[in-house]
Amino acid sequence: MRNRDGLTLGYRFKWRLNWLLLTVAGPAQQSDDTDPRRRMERERAALVAQLRAERAQG
Repeated sequence: MRNRDGLTLGYRFKWRLNWLLLTVAGPAQQSDDTDPRRRMERERAALVAQLRAERAQG
């Protein structure tokens, strides 16, 4: 994911570290609804969309 809109370096570092740890030591691959890595990706995409909307408004 290359979207950095409004995301701090610390947030991006922590997010990537958590995502990698889930890849290596997390649960086995699950459906998209229950996979924690996919949940993290959806939450990050929602945050980026929110930050873009805030930037567009003002």
